[in-house]
Formats: sequence, structure tokens, C-alpha cells
Amino acid sequence: MTDLLRVLPHFPVGQYAHLISTLEKVGLTTSDLLTLEAADLGKRTQLPLLDIKRLCAAILAALHDDLGVFATSRRQQGHQTVGSSSTVPAAPLPTLKNTPASLASQWQTISTLDPDLDRALGGGGIPAGYVTEITGESGAGKTQFLLTLLLAVQLPPPHGLGRPALYISTEAPLSTRRLAQMLTTNPFFKGLDETDGASSVRPSLDNIISTVTPDLESQDHILTYQVPVEIERRNIGLLVLDSVAANYRAEFERSSKKDATTSSSTPGPGARSSNMGARTAELVRLGMQLRDLAQKYNLAVVVSNQVADRFGSKMPEPITSSIPRSSSSGIPRSSAAIPMATATPGASTPYPYPHTPYPEDDPPQQHHPSLHLDNQQRFFTGWGDDPYASFPLKTPSLGLVWSTQISARIALFKRPAYGRSKYQADDEDAGGGGAEKGMPMLKSWRRWMKVVFAGWTPESGTGIGEGSVEFEVWIGGFEGC
Repeated sequence: MTDLLRVLPHFPVGQYAHLISTLEKVGLTTSDLLTLEAADLGKRTQLPLLDIKRLCAAILAALHDDLGVFATSRRQQGHQTVGSSSTVPAAPLPTLKNTPASLASQWQTISTLDPDLDRALGGGGIPAGYVTEITGESGAGKTQFLLTLLLAVQLPPPHGLGRPALYISTEAPLSTRRLAQMLTTNPFFKGLDETDGASSVRPSLDNIISTVTPDLESQDHILTYQVPVEIERRNIGLLVLDSVAANYRAEFERSSKKDATTSSSTPGPGARSSNMGARTAELVRLGMQLRDLAQKYNLAVVVSNQVADRFGSKMPEPITSSIPRSSSSGIPRSSAAIPMATATPGASTPYPYPHTPYPEDDPPQQHHPSLHLDNQQRFFTGWGDDPYASFPLKTPSLGLVWSTQISARIALFKRPAYGRSKYQADDEDAGGGGAEKGMPMLKSWRRWMKVVFAGWTPESGTGIGEGSVEFEVWIGGFEGC
């Protein structure tokens, strides 16, 4: 029951204090109380079944109230009686927390300050109330995307929310010099006329709060206790976590190496599976925290994620065998012969079957290729959906568990652009080879943005040519090409 106050912060625990202390000692969670039978809970806790049922009913009712779920009907209590019949009128039909009209009126987005990119995101930019992930390899433009959002959220609607931003970094501190450079060179910010009272809505570095969390413990403490206080105090409209995978990689890889060095032998699969199970629980808890913040305060949560190289086949093929099943006895069918004493004149036996004392093993069942992870990854990673792609495949960090915690994933791609050299390089510049004039050389990088999945707009399409938007990073931020 250690997660009861995290799931239901306003639950009246004082009424069930004598029960909760026992449940905490046994290690039962809120999910266990909602899924296990009362008899099983009574055997594990040695508590009265009636008290356990009352606690479970109270937790279920509190969850319904928190989620806005109401009872659809009540049980009939006045069935047929002797000499009379009566019925209790049904309860009113449930009402929705929000109607389509109210949801449309509450729709708010943070613009990327480029109409092509906003159009690709479907709805004008990054929406409030959702957890959005920006993933891509190093140098693809993730940080430039986040810095633009830090400034755009301060703009009034429809380009922003008119609210400050909170930036949480797990690696390098916030680059204020780059933010100031974007403010002074971006034509959208330069076009704001300060003489007409627009200085109050002009983005400023004073409206960006930043902090650094070097480890997982400080990150968890800040997100649990300090971030909600700052959001309520300053009316934060954008929460940025850059990046989400850094602390988890460092923490759990460090613990695995520590276990390997302290133990006399290499840790077995049980230790590795428990380590992955602990990381899974932490990722689910982080996703729940970010979703609660986004929905409770109607702010946009944007996290950046790293990628790793993907090894293995692009599309698994079913395993087939060219050996006939009847040849498992080891005797070739052509060399098998029937003894002359058992041969009957006129009997036709074109396919004799040799006798084997061992039963034939059934071939192993092969799953359909579409059920393999290598085939399913193309739907939620952003890489692998184009079977003719020539670039190496990547996979966002933290795996499938984290993919289920976010509302949208936006992938950024980069590809080298080569050109012809106009000059002949010196031996020192070319590593002693002396590049000839006209040889291909790296000139720049081309970048694309693609919506992998989202709850408010369809995916961009296959590969980086269909539906994706090309953009470039320049001194004023980034813009579509």
C-alpha cells in the first residue's frame, strides 16, 4: 500500500489506519486490492474480510470520483413481493466530463513558429495536456526544437499559452546564450512591436526557470515535490525534460556493474531481470507523474529521448526446412527396400516407409512474422517502416515500456549532403592523401521531422520522404525548407 497516497493523494487514510499498516508490512499495492479476491487478501494479511471489502470499495469509489466515472444504473431493489410489485427508478444516465465542444474550446497549442512544421504536427504545434517526446540521433536538432518551444510558450494564443516555461536538464545546463541569440535574430520575435504595448508579451529569459538533475534520485525528488509547487506558483505552461534516458541509463547500468564486481561470479539472468523490472516500474511511475501534471494543470510536457543502433534483420522470415519429415529416421527413401519374403506378387508399393523405433518429433511452431518485435517496431519507433531505406535503423531508448507512457512521438532525422570540392586539399588537410579537385565532400546536413504516432493527428507516413517535413537549423532557430 505504499503507492496509495501517490495514486489517490486525497484518500482518507485515517479511517483505515489499522488496515493500511498491516497491508504495508505485507507489501500489497493498490492494484492488488482491486484485482485480488477478498479471501486471498485475508489469508495474506489475517485481517477481517468485512474490513477488507470496505477498504476496497472505498478505494474503487475514490478512483471513480477522481476519473469522473459515475454509475450507469442501480440494482433493482423492489422486485416482486407478496401482493404487490414495486421497482426503484433507475439512476440518471452518466454525464461526460467534457463534451466535444468543450474539448475544442480548450484546445491550446505551442507553435514551432513555422507554418509547415505546425501543419505537420496537426493542430498548430505541440498541444497542452499531453506528454510529447522528441527523439533523434545526436545533432538532429532536438535541443533547438526545445529551445524554440521555451520561447514560443510565452507568446499569447494562438502561437503560445502566454505562460512561463520550466526546463529540467539531466546533462548540460540551459544554453542561455543560444536563447538570447534566437531572440535577437528570429524574424518572428523581431517583428513584435514594443511601442504598442507588445513588450508585455515579448518572450524573455526571465520567464524560463531551469534546473539540473544529475542523478535519478534528485530527478525523482524534484518532479514529485518541487515541480508541482513551481507550477502552481508561477502558472507554468511548458515542462521540458532533457533528456529522459540519461539518468536511467547511468543509474541502472551502474548498478549492474556494481553487482557484477561485488559478486564472486557473473550475475545470472535472475539479477538482470530484476534490474530491468525495477527500471520498468520507475518508468511507469515517471510516465504517470508527467501525465498527471499535464492533465491537472493543462500544460504541455515535452521530453527529449536518445536513440540507439538497432541490430538484427529488418523483417524476420519464417524458418522452413527442406528436409522431408519422413527422412528423420536417417534412411534415404531411395535406398529403402522391402525384404523379398514379405513382398507379395502384384503388390504395388511405390513409396515404402522404413521402420524406426523412435517417434517422429513434430516440427517447432513458428510464429507469424508480423508478430515479431522486429516487425512491430516500425509502428512506434519511427525507423524501419520503409523497407527500401538505405540508412541504418535506430531505436528510441527505454524500449517499449516508455513508448506506452507517452502520448506522441516526433522523430528527427539527419542525412549528409555531399558536394563537389572546388579546391585541391593539402596533404595535411586530407590526412596525407591530397584530395583531388572535384571529389565529393561533406557540405551540410539535411534534416526532417516526422510524426511517428500521436493522439490528435495521424502519423506522417512511410520513410522520410512521404509526409515528413524538411527543416534547417540556423542562427534564429529552425524553420521549414
